Amino acid sequence: MAPRNQTCALLLALFSILSVSVRVQAADPKYIYGTDGAGVTRQLAVNRYPALYTGDFGDCLGGQSLFNITKFDAAYYADNLTIVFHLDGASNIKNESLMMHISVEAYGSSRFDMTFDPCYLNIYSLCPLNASVPITGWAIIPVGPQQIGGIPPIAFDIPDFEGSTKLQIFANSSKTEIGCFQAVMRNGNTFSHPEAVGPVLGIFTLVAIIASFATAAYGVSIVHMRMHYAHSLSVFVVLETFQAIFFSGALSVDWPSILVAWWSNFAWSSGMIYSYDMVHSINLFAGVTGNASQVGGAGSVVLNNGGGLISQIYGRSLVKQAAASITRRSGYNASNPYDYTWSGNPVTPGMPTPGIWPGFPGTLSSVGIPAADAFLVGLIWLLIAIGLVASFIISVKVVLEGMARIKWVKEDRLGYFRSHWTRYLILALLRTFFISFFMTMTLTMFQFTAQGPTGPTAIAAVVFALSFVGVISLVVYACRTRTRYGKFELGPDKVVFHRAKLARFIPGLVLIWASTLKEHELKVEPIFTIPLFRLRHINNDPACVSVHQDESYIQRFGWLSARYRRTRWWFFAYYIGYLFIRAAFLGGGARNPLAQVYGLLIFEIISFGTVIILNPFEGARNTALAVWMLSISKIATTGLSIAFLPEFGLDRIIATVIGVIIIVIQGLVVIGLLVLILLSAISSWMSLSRNREEFRPEYLESTRVRYFETMEKKALDTFMPPKPKEDKKGKGKEAEAPETSPEPSFAVMSVRRAPKIEDEDGDVLHELEPAKNASPTRGAARARRTNSVGSVRSLPRSVHVRRSSWSSREFAQWEGELPADPPDGSFASRLSSNNGAASGSGRGENDSIDSIISSPSARAASPFNSGRLTPTKEVLARHAEERRYHTPTPKSIPEIE
Repeated sequence: MAPRNQTCALLLALFSILSVSVRVQAADPKYIYGTDGAGVTRQLAVNRYPALYTGDFGDCLGGQSLFNITKFDAAYYADNLTIVFHLDGASNIKNESLMMHISVEAYGSSRFDMTFDPCYLNIYSLCPLNASVPITGWAIIPVGPQQIGGIPPIAFDIPDFEGSTKLQIFANSSKTEIGCFQAVMRNGNTFSHPEAVGPVLGIFTLVAIIASFATAAYGVSIVHMRMHYAHSLSVFVVLETFQAIFFSGALSVDWPSILVAWWSNFAWSSGMIYSYDMVHSINLFAGVTGNASQVGGAGSVVLNNGGGLISQIYGRSLVKQAAASITRRSGYNASNPYDYTWSGNPVTPGMPTPGIWPGFPGTLSSVGIPAADAFLVGLIWLLIAIGLVASFIISVKVVLEGMARIKWVKEDRLGYFRSHWTRYLILALLRTFFISFFMTMTLTMFQFTAQGPTGPTAIAAVVFALSFVGVISLVVYACRTRTRYGKFELGPDKVVFHRAKLARFIPGLVLIWASTLKEHELKVEPIFTIPLFRLRHINNDPACVSVHQDESYIQRFGWLSARYRRTRWWFFAYYIGYLFIRAAFLGGGARNPLAQVYGLLIFEIISFGTVIILNPFEGARNTALAVWMLSISKIATTGLSIAFLPEFGLDRIIATVIGVIIIVIQGLVVIGLLVLILLSAISSWMSLSRNREEFRPEYLESTRVRYFETMEKKALDTFMPPKPKEDKKGKGKEAEAPETSPEPSFAVMSVRRAPKIEDEDGDVLHELEPAKNASPTRGAARARRTNSVGSVRSLPRSVHVRRSSWSSREFAQWEGELPADPPDGSFASRLSSNNGAASGSGRGENDSIDSIISSPSARAASPFNSGRLTPTKEVLARHAEERRYHTPTPKSIPEIE
């Protein structure tokens, strides 16, 4: 027990020492009293977060400020109406008295400005400025409600507050601006969460990749594998959606801060993933120079002020190496109760001035990547992605082989993939190369437009040539392989616009080729037509199988054509051209904003109409995402971006509102995409269970059956004529029959039976006598006898039976004499078909009885085929009396037309 007690005592002592050290390191918080604009006084912690505070800062004189600044922090505290700023740095100016001006700008308007002498605020390191004294400026400026009245209260809560704080320094002797530093303002709320949103979107993308790969690898029949693969969600479309959202920021307009923050969540899909080591190593090669630990140009840049400034106020010398006294900003000190964590850092060299977000460089600044580094960063991450894809295919192969060897899975599980894994590997790499085409073209063209150093531009030229020539060659080869045994025919045709219902209830215009109407003998009411030319391919071999039945073509080029309809298998060729032109607008049009924005908008509208007419995808989910959701999002984003053109000078508050609208549109697309990924995972699971008779959960069994039926129906890609219109007066009514010319007709409403010669059959007179107590089913029996008469009268005269009226008792007796299981199955099938027809025509059971009476077998089994017997007068009288008072109801009489 003694050693154990000693151990416990030692642990308690160590814990006490650690607790004391923690208390020493984390000093007790300090409090002050402050009064807000409403006159409320309260106790406040000195290390609290301010209502507005600065982030990263930069030199707003383009690197010509005569200071090297390592810290520039400013904040506004609404709870005690004070503005605080902190400035650390150094300068080469020997001796100069200064004036300073601080201003706060929010949403394009100046909300606060103040000019002051640093000596009056006890900033002794600037009073006067001396190169031998490091700059350490700290000031608290009280303000009144009138001074800060221009800042609306919503600014303290709205995400991604758009504003900046600017500090300008002037030399008194020359009255010239010698320093300017600007920092972006923040309030702590933002849409930018790439560390959280990026991994979530990446997980969903991985689910889509696994679901798509599973449908492509599972199965034996290549044709069926293609059919199931076509209905999984395309990874190409998923990544294109994310890339389209991020590259919306490549337009050369003045973006609101809220949009730039939103787009940072999708930068990973375009290869814009920040890594300090990667960016730092690329900067020098890409021509980005500067010190990331400070901003300003003291000791390295000669200020061009018209002459006289150097000799008037300071002596500038590069020999003294004043910058040697500059040290990196110290980190947060928890033991100092007056220290804070909300401060910003000097901007990375090559970044735009904080507080403005111009074009693609402004979009890239949200993820910390200089515009000059964008192409090389994207290229490196693309090579990493290609390596990950190759590793994934090889890992799946190795894992499956290992599991099969230890009997964890069946020996033939995914046998086709395991025996052709090298082909899957090559096609997966080609697919990755194909998916990255748009990103590569956009970044290379942007590199050409930026006119950077020779090295990165030369690499961009090589990558551009390889990507463009490689992808175009693959597309041409795939199309030529399928069309080499035939010829193309260009002929005139017309596009017919006619009214129709979209989604069954939205009125709209529908386009269809006039040749399609003629081929299927359809009639529509055209509103107008546009004469065009239509290119057709005529195969020399009429017996040639369709593209989705050609196993050899699917194995070689299914990664390009498998998801498109049988008649639109070539759509990948069109889409590559579309992506290239779009990349040319975004990457190559950066120097002409008007042509870039308006040209891209017109091109997107034309492409949207084209893809609607073509309707290329076989799967409904791919159609919903690529044809409708993504296209509408592109058009809306580009159209709304016109308002951000610098020529319009739009109010920044209105610009922020438009930015919120764009975020809502793109956010709905992202939510829809995530839902489609989940549905695709479920449908892929159904596809993997297509060889099982049982499916769990059971309530999805009917859904799985309908899914397979729909899949097989869509694989045929045959023209489906429009359904007939439903009656507008109410639901459940049958469709209106087509108008036909009126024909003469009549209907029998009642029949009165009179005695006939055939009633003289003596052997069944007792069957004709009415019962003493009339049966309630006598009316139905009369109806059946009447139907029997109608049935017999429809026979030729030579085959009429001797007696045309049977009673219900006779039918019951005759049916009982029939064999339970007749040897000829055609009778049962005929009876079943007649019953089905009767239910469809609304005549009930009578049609089946009529068919039995009309059949030769029924007449042979009838007891009335014997010779005639003459009944007595009493029997005839009773029979006539019965007929007179039991008239069949009109409902049971069949209508004769």
